[in-house]
Amino acid sequence: MATAVPLMAIYIFSKPLLMLLGEPVSIASAAAVFVYGLIPQIFAYAANFPIQKFLQAQSIVTPSAYISFGALVVHVSLSWLAIFKWNWGLMGAGLVLSFSWWIIVVAQFVYIVTSKRCRLTWTGFSLQAFSGLWSFFKLSAASAVMLCLETWYFQILVLIAGLLKNAEVALDALSVCMTLSGWVFMISVGFNAAASVRVSNELGAGHPKSASFSVLVVTSCSFIISVIAAIVVMIFRDSISYIFTEGEVVAEAVSDLSPFLAATLILNGIQPVLSGNNL
Repeated sequence: MATAVPLMAIYIFSKPLLMLLGEPVSIASAAAVFVYGLIPQIFAYAANFPIQKFLQAQSIVTPSAYISFGALVVHVSLSWLAIFKWNWGLMGAGLVLSFSWWIIVVAQFVYIVTSKRCRLTWTGFSLQAFSGLWSFFKLSAASAVMLCLETWYFQILVLIAGLLKNAEVALDALSVCMTLSGWVFMISVGFNAAASVRVSNELGAGHPKSASFSVLVVTSCSFIISVIAAIVVMIFRDSISYIFTEGEVVAEAVSDLSPFLAATLILNGIQPVLSGNNL
């Protein structure tokens, strides 16, 4: 939660920061409105990660999957209402996204408190949770830097696209590609979480060969799915953008970016599983 405070300050001053980086005023203003709605999501992220790790460490995954699916249904429904019926615009989209994340956090915490599967591992809040923070920080710092760099290179692409001559078309095309990449990337992240739990359990049980085999299986599955997704993108490169927009100019730009998107999908199918960020 402590790291969420400086991030919130960046969100609050996002408009002048974007303008300082050379972004057009119109784009900086629109981005700031959306970002303001995402401020509650920062704290939801901070609460969600330890809750998920607490469940995954006990091989409790199915409840989180059901909760996430339910949150997705709520999110899609509320997004449609907020944007098309209530005309809340970008602010509404950001607030709905934050609300959906808090649904996941609250639902998972309620499950931990009420489930019989966690009755021996969850005994309530304790100051002992703050013991060993420095050791944990030193252990996780490298992984945090790696994860930040992975995320930032995508965001830097968005900033660069906003500096191009036809910034709106560039951002639209890049947004389509990043959304498609994000969909496939989430599959790899799911494999990452599964591999982390499996490998940790096998190593803890003293079975290094089983841990190695688990990594091989998960990496192969993620790679195959990513290759299939890349092939689909290349086959439908001229029409895939119409899922998101009716603009022909954007469709042409997405078609030109499709080979790079396909390569990104394949690489991102391997990298998250092997990164070890969830270990």
